[in-house]
Amino acid sequence: MRVFEKLEPKDVFYYFEEICSIPHGSGNIGKISNYLVKFAKDRNLKHYQDEAGNVIIIKEASPGYEDHEPVMLQGHMDMVAVKRPDCDIDMQKEGLRLCVDGDRVYAEGTSLGGDDGIAVAYGLALLDGGEYKHPEIELVITVDEEVGMDGARAVDLSCCRAKKLINLDSEEEGIFLTGCAGGARVNFLMDYEEAALTGIPCEVKISGLQGGHSGSEIHRERGNALCLLGRTLKLLSAYAAFGIESISGGLADNAIPREAAAKLVITGYQQQGITHRAGEAGFDAQCCMALAEKIIAQADKEMKAELAEKDPGVKVGILFEEPGTRSCMDEKQSLRTAAFINVIPYGVQAMSGAMEGLVETSLNLGMLECGKGHFHSGISVRSSLESAKYALIDKLKSIAYLAGAKAEVTGDYPGWAYRKDSPLRDKMTEVFEGMFHKKPEIQAIHAGLECGLFAHKIQNLDCVSIGPDMKNIHTTEEELSISSTERVWRFLIKLLEEM
Repeated sequence: MRVFEKLEPKDVFYYFEEICSIPHGSGNIGKISNYLVKFAKDRNLKHYQDEAGNVIIIKEASPGYEDHEPVMLQGHMDMVAVKRPDCDIDMQKEGLRLCVDGDRVYAEGTSLGGDDGIAVAYGLALLDGGEYKHPEIELVITVDEEVGMDGARAVDLSCCRAKKLINLDSEEEGIFLTGCAGGARVNFLMDYEEAALTGIPCEVKISGLQGGHSGSEIHRERGNALCLLGRTLKLLSAYAAFGIESISGGLADNAIPREAAAKLVITGYQQQGITHRAGEAGFDAQCCMALAEKIIAQADKEMKAELAEKDPGVKVGILFEEPGTRSCMDEKQSLRTAAFINVIPYGVQAMSGAMEGLVETSLNLGMLECGKGHFHSGISVRSSLESAKYALIDKLKSIAYLAGAKAEVTGDYPGWAYRKDSPLRDKMTEVFEGMFHKKPEIQAIHAGLECGLFAHKIQNLDCVSIGPDMKNIHTTEEELSISSTERVWRFLIKLLEEM
């Protein structure tokens, strides 16, 4: 029996479970894209699949709705695929282990992919059902939204006629999103020579953080494991010389890193103004380790105090190995790299002056890999003001220049401006009030949505984004509300009937 067998709406959860059984992390969308094509072929629905993997499926209007304007439904097929360190699932090859607990569904040990698998499930359930009344539906499912909206940028919408777009990539029921920030990804790239360094190998690790979505949760000021690691390495460098063997942390530029680790070889330490080098007289391994432990303990104490209310689980630790020789970045470059990571800005840079409580500009160092002669990091930049977005990108380019690194900008996408006159928003509000006897909230968000790119492709496109309640997206604690999924489904069906 399926895990979601008894959940309602039955068709929606059937397809959501189907989607969850197919690996579909960003960059790994071949199987899910082909699944969507097979779905369309099996039902003789007009469909298109491009080289990127985007899929468009068109279903003709139900009887009596032939003269009504077509409607576009839209979501993305990729998910942020993250897992806990102790989880043995290969997310490149295996499906998710789904669980139901009361009103919530989640995946054991991994993210759930409700963002945005539930949009795909809504679309497929609607196209598969013959009893619903609706105008012509153009279901557009894009690829790799989570890594820069690559699919929305590449998709050809010339086959579509709709001037109304219902985006299904929101995470709060009863909130109609009508605008979002633009963004881009800044990649720092650097090559370096390795050297054989002798000393005390160790691993410095930041863990216990909550993480979260770098758009919707950046204002909570949670700890960023990579930024905290940079700070810790800089603290350590004031008292000890070391070479960096490797650094790793984070999985996506738009997810706040929960853990990060640096493997080092400590080659010397300072005590009472005297520098002691590994392999030379006077070097005391136990004294060196005790000094490093003291510095790390101090960093742990400081970060716990600073994040006590915002991210109380933070931990800073160090583990030592037997003295030996490793291939590392040399000491001078390691010192520069620690300083480089330490000065990368993070978090909210400015709040909106037009909408209270809305973040205007932010950035997030979301992933970093360093080792074997190569350094690569990815930073998500967001702003509702294009000029502020590019000013922040220029600042990051300047930091890269000073550090001797290359800055590469990818995935640049426009913001989605609020539309004063929106017949779609008016109709959705009318239907919502009629069903639930309350007004929806009309909001703009700091997170990015594909609506901006679609609006640039289709002149005078009227867009609104909705979705059911989800929590902790882009993390292993992600969950989806069953009852909210059912209410949003009923609203969507009624809305299409009324359009």
